[in-house]
Amino acid sequence: MSQHAAAHGSRVVIIGLGVVGAAVADELVQRGWKEVTVVEQGPAYETGGSSSHAPGFVFQTSTNKASCELAQRTLDKLDGAEVSGEWVMKRVGGLELATTPAREAELRRRRDAAAAWGVPARIISPEEVAELWPGLDTDHVLSALHTPTDAVVKGTRAVEFQARRAEAGGARILSRTQVTGIRRSGDRVTGVDIRPVGSDAEPEPLEADLVVSCAGLWGPKMARELLGVDIPMVPVEHGFGFSQPLDSLASLDEQTEVARPMIRHQDHAMYFREWGSRIAIGAYEHRPLPVDDDEIADPEQAEHSGVQPSIHSFTRQDFESSWVEAQKLLPELRDSTLDDSLSFNGIFSFTPDGGPLLGPVPGVEGLWMAQAVWVTQSAAVGEVMAEWITTGNPGIDTHGLDLSRFDPLMISKRWAREQGEESYDEVYDIVHPRSTTLRLRCLRTSPFYERQRGRGAAFSSATGWERPLWYESNATLPDRKPAVPMLGDSPLPTRDQWAAQYWSPLVAVEAQRLRESVGLVDMSSLPRLELSGPGATEFLDALADEAQLSRRVGRSVGSIVYALLLDDRGGVLSDITIARTGEETYHFGTNGNQDAAWLRARMREHGVQLHLSDAASGSCGLGIWGPKAREVLSELVDEDISHESFRFYRCREFSVAGVPVLAMRLSYVGELGWELYTPAEFGRYLWDALITAGRPHDILPVGRRAFESMRLEKGMRLWGADLTREHTPAEAGLEFACRGAALEKLAALGADQPTRRLVCLTLEDPSRVLMGHEPVHDPQDPEGPAIGYITSADQGYTTGLSIAYAWLPIEHAAVGTVVEASYFGERHRATVAQDPLYDPTASRMRA
Repeated sequence: MSQHAAAHGSRVVIIGLGVVGAAVADELVQRGWKEVTVVEQGPAYETGGSSSHAPGFVFQTSTNKASCELAQRTLDKLDGAEVSGEWVMKRVGGLELATTPAREAELRRRRDAAAAWGVPARIISPEEVAELWPGLDTDHVLSALHTPTDAVVKGTRAVEFQARRAEAGGARILSRTQVTGIRRSGDRVTGVDIRPVGSDAEPEPLEADLVVSCAGLWGPKMARELLGVDIPMVPVEHGFGFSQPLDSLASLDEQTEVARPMIRHQDHAMYFREWGSRIAIGAYEHRPLPVDDDEIADPEQAEHSGVQPSIHSFTRQDFESSWVEAQKLLPELRDSTLDDSLSFNGIFSFTPDGGPLLGPVPGVEGLWMAQAVWVTQSAAVGEVMAEWITTGNPGIDTHGLDLSRFDPLMISKRWAREQGEESYDEVYDIVHPRSTTLRLRCLRTSPFYERQRGRGAAFSSATGWERPLWYESNATLPDRKPAVPMLGDSPLPTRDQWAAQYWSPLVAVEAQRLRESVGLVDMSSLPRLELSGPGATEFLDALADEAQLSRRVGRSVGSIVYALLLDDRGGVLSDITIARTGEETYHFGTNGNQDAAWLRARMREHGVQLHLSDAASGSCGLGIWGPKAREVLSELVDEDISHESFRFYRCREFSVAGVPVLAMRLSYVGELGWELYTPAEFGRYLWDALITAGRPHDILPVGRRAFESMRLEKGMRLWGADLTREHTPAEAGLEFACRGAALEKLAALGADQPTRRLVCLTLEDPSRVLMGHEPVHDPQDPEGPAIGYITSADQGYTTGLSIAYAWLPIEHAAVGTVVEASYFGERHRATVAQDPLYDPTASRMRA
């Protein structure tokens, strides 16, 4: 979501002096902002939130680029920091152990991710593990991933270091002070109401131009009570145990605390490190223990009881299996016991996808949020938030961080709890990049759902929607002959075990049938919006004139344009289709709720009163594509749908077999066809009518996996995977979507002369299939750093190729350049190919 910069020196109130609130205050002050006030309900600087008890593990490696970058930047900021002569951070390194072949393979994948994002890491032997950690029993250790620059961060010291620096720069900290209300004038924040903790006095106003909520564990309660909304976050207890003092650690005093690498033993969902003369152990093995609002002590209760609000009683029974495993790994613990007087259940925040909740709060100008942030990413989140507030640009890909990424229709207290529990369960699991949630399934179903189940659909969940991946019924074709999956003109090769998950050979059958004849794709889960009202056209054209929208909307009713949402630096915030369905009515195909939040923010800026609604809820959609799509559809409509009458990138409302539809002649798969949208109550009838009319042409229902393969063959970009706000149109190969003011602005910024490009690669071995996020290397410098990374990949069942899109420096982006992609540590040669691979003249979809 784009946000213009706040006026320099605006009055800022930050709620919460945890490790995030302190970081935001520090970063704002470092940028010259003086009127910064932090309101903290607990004492400074050990406030009682998660920062006060966090174990401080900072493992940088992640298959998510943004998560890795936040961890790297956090450590870079805190490197060398001290508080009263005591260290804030120690780069003791990290060890991730493998005791099973599956985990060993996962560590190779994580090493590749580290290489992709520039984190030093290597796979080491059990003997090397023993050298780094004398006394560890490595008999069952197969290997380990060693990341020498990982670190331990002391949360309370990180808070104090950043808070004191903020104070020295002019920030004010009000400790033991409670925020009782958010003050607003219309849709703009004007400050907060505050009073001392434990006081019965009337709250006093504290005026502000910007309010940033960094309330941590209290965030969900504050959002409900002060804003009247639920946020997708749940606090969960996490077992943390301490051993009795060990003789071997007697030399580690409280000041030294830790000298050897932190250890993660993910096969048993646990971690441990030295903690002075003790071993401290964290356990994810136990059942999720979600915490309700009223189970978190308020500051007054905590002060009277003498306990931290973020610490609950140790549940020994939940921890027992982790303690037994710790004794196996560390023989010295076998003669020791847990110290129940020190052990506790600490409370941390979890979100449905494991990411933080950052950014401007939709609908309230000047209100920001930074929630569900662990110490691992905290200092960098402060940097990101400060950049976002002061310049309007966070300087990082935010599509997996922005709090507006979740569909408001999905957010509820129960949904947040269920999904947060699942996130907790999966912290140390081997999670496949194409896996799907197992919680609250069938929450949203299209009217085609029962028909799809009857055809043996394998479903995944997308924003709560049940979305077919493939259909088991397609194993036998309409002529009753067994389907034969092919890759181009050759039999489909066997995939490796990892790539074969959440996939079926029937995907090839579905792709081939759509290319050869006709297929039917459920499009109901596609986020769509409708914008209407007097002045809608003027508003959208104004956005184009300001280069926030990459081009003007179509001039005539029935036109469709493909456009980009751009930030002030030329980054692509999203890509959308805009169909003009009336003089002042527009239908948008979007990438999610962030686009809706962006449009509403622009409407407020322009002072326009337009109606923006969710066009997907209560409706459904089918895509019918393939060379025979026109023949099938013609049997069900009275309209002329010839190419001359119904051209590409046009839309029209008419009746299909008596069903009212909005028909859009678009194609994300590169074949002739339409997207058909109708109210949900007509959906099943529409499905049946299209299937019946398509039988003479051997129509097949087609799942998402084939859809994704075909879009890669056609070179269609997927925002959020292939490109983000970190990339410009020219870099991503989307210059064609820019006109007028956008082109002029991009040229003025120098964004029309890229130094990197998104390129199409074809692997030398078509049986090898990448998953995304793998590093790309220069074969001329095999031991050198990665030169780029894979974004999305799959087999092309028509071209017979294994396809991968990748970001590469311009000097490696020329067609014919040979590179190597690392997949579980194995190098696979690939060649930069002309993009797109399939039907480069686009003659098929324009037929």
